[in-house]
Amino acid sequence: MTTLPIMTNVEPEHPNQPAATPDTAPVVPGDPHAEHYVPATPVKGEIFDEAQRFADLGLRSSVLKGCDDCGFKHPTVTQANFIPPIMAGRDVLGQAKTGTGKTAAFGLPLLHGLDKDTPFQALVLAPTRELAIQITHEINELGVHTPIKAMTLYGGQAVQAQADKLKRGAQIIVGTPGRVMDMLERGHLHFNNIKSVVLDEVDRMLDIGFREDIRKILEQTPKERQTVFVSATISPDIEKLARRYLRDPEKIVVASGSLTVSMVKQFYMSVNQWDKKRLLLHLLRHEEPALTLIFCRLKRSVDEIAKGLTQRGIESFAIHGDMPQGKRNTVMQRLRDGGLRVLVASDLASRGIDVEGVTHVINFDIPEDPEVYVHRIGRTARAGRGGIAWTFVTPEQGELLTNVENLINAEVPKLDYPDFKPSDAPEGWRPELPGGRRSGGLTIVGAPDAPPPPPPKQNRVEQVMNMPLPAAEPDKIDQTKFPGGVVPTKMPPKRLIRGFKRSR
Repeated sequence: MTTLPIMTNVEPEHPNQPAATPDTAPVVPGDPHAEHYVPATPVKGEIFDEAQRFADLGLRSSVLKGCDDCGFKHPTVTQANFIPPIMAGRDVLGQAKTGTGKTAAFGLPLLHGLDKDTPFQALVLAPTRELAIQITHEINELGVHTPIKAMTLYGGQAVQAQADKLKRGAQIIVGTPGRVMDMLERGHLHFNNIKSVVLDEVDRMLDIGFREDIRKILEQTPKERQTVFVSATISPDIEKLARRYLRDPEKIVVASGSLTVSMVKQFYMSVNQWDKKRLLLHLLRHEEPALTLIFCRLKRSVDEIAKGLTQRGIESFAIHGDMPQGKRNTVMQRLRDGGLRVLVASDLASRGIDVEGVTHVINFDIPEDPEVYVHRIGRTARAGRGGIAWTFVTPEQGELLTNVENLINAEVPKLDYPDFKPSDAPEGWRPELPGGRRSGGLTIVGAPDAPPPPPPKQNRVEQVMNMPLPAAEPDKIDQTKFPGGVVPTKMPPKRLIRGFKRSR
C-alpha cells in the first residue's frame, strides 16, 4: 500500500487569513506522515507568484513561446508548485481552487516532456464533455509552437469521427471516462504507450459515478506510468484512491481561499421565490453586465429562464446535460468568441466554462453544497481577474447562506434595490418541494402561473373496490337472504375481478 509523503501547503499571504502552521495544518485521516507537516514559505501575491517567470521552471523554448503568445508572464501559485514535481516525473496529489491555472499546471509539463513521434502518451480524464473540450483547447493553444497535439473523446459525437482523429496519432488524449473506455473496448485506442495519466476534478468525477471507469482505466495503463490527481477538494474517497494507484506521491495543497474572498465582490439579495424571475429581469435591465452566467439547480429552470429572458428582449442561451452535444458545442464556441451576453447553466454543464470576460455570476438558486457556490463564483475570477456575484436567497434559505459564509470565512453583505417592489404571492401559490418538484415559481418570467396538474388516474379495478355500497333502509332489507342474517356494509376485500385479464 502506498503511503503519502510530507504534505506541502502553499498559502498566499492574505490580511484576513493567517498562514497555516504545523499546529493548524489540515490532517489527513490515516496519513502516517501527517505529523511531519512542513508549510511552504508563503508566496507574495494573491494568485500569481511574481518572484518567478515561466522560464525559471525549466520549460523548453517552444513551450515558453506558447506561454508568451497567451500573455502569461508569471506562473500562478498553483502552477509554480505543481509544475516542478510533475516535470520531475513524480506522482502528484494536488488540491487547488478553481481559477488558479490548474490546466496549465499539468498541461505545460506534458507539452515539455512528451515525444513527438509516439501516439497516445498521455491520458487526461475530465468529468464533463465541456471541460474535456476546454482542456484540449488550452493545451493546443499553449503548445501551438510544439509538435505535441491533444484531441478530445466524449459522448454525443459520432464514434467513427473520433476514431478517424485517433488514427492521426495525437500524443495527448483528453476525454470523459465513459467514452475513453468505449473507444478502448472498440479497439480504436490503446494504452501501450501511456507515460502519464492526469485526473482533473477528481472530486466531481467521483460525485457523478465514474469511480468504476476510473478504476478500470488505471488498472489497464502501464504500471510505470506517472499519475496526477487534481481536485478542488480532497475527500477520504480521493485519499483512498490515491493510496491505491499513486506511487510515493507528492501531496500539494494550495490554499487559495483569497480567490473568493478578495477577487469576487459577493452580495446576496433577499427575495421571495415567486419574485425571483422578476428580480432577475430587473437586474439585467438596470445593471447591463457585459457577460453574465446564471446558475440554476434544475435543468427545467435553465430552459425556462433562457426562453423567458429572450422573449423579453435579453438574448439568452441555455446549456445543460440534456442538450444535444452539437448544440452545447455551438453555445460554448459562441461564449469563447464573445458572441453572447447571458448564459443560463446547470452546475454540471458549467464545468468547462473557463473563458475571459465573465463579469457577473448570478446564483438564481443558492446551492445546498457550499463548495458548489465557490465553484460557481470562480467562473468570474479567472486567473486573478475580479468579478461580481449576486445570490438570490429566499426567507427559508438563511441556513444555506450561513454555510457558504462559514466555508469562505467571510460575510456576504446584503444588497437592496429600493426600486424593485416585491409582490404578493400569486393565488394558489405552493412552495417548492424537496427533490425539484414543480411549484408556482417555475413559470416563465411575467407569465401567468401554470394550471394545477390533473388528479392522478385511478385504476378501474381500484375504483370498483373502493366504491361504497348504496345506503338502504333497514326496514326494507330481507335479512334471511344473508348468511347468519349479517348484512354487508362494503365490498369484500378479495374479488374475482382482480384475477381477470383484459383480452386484446
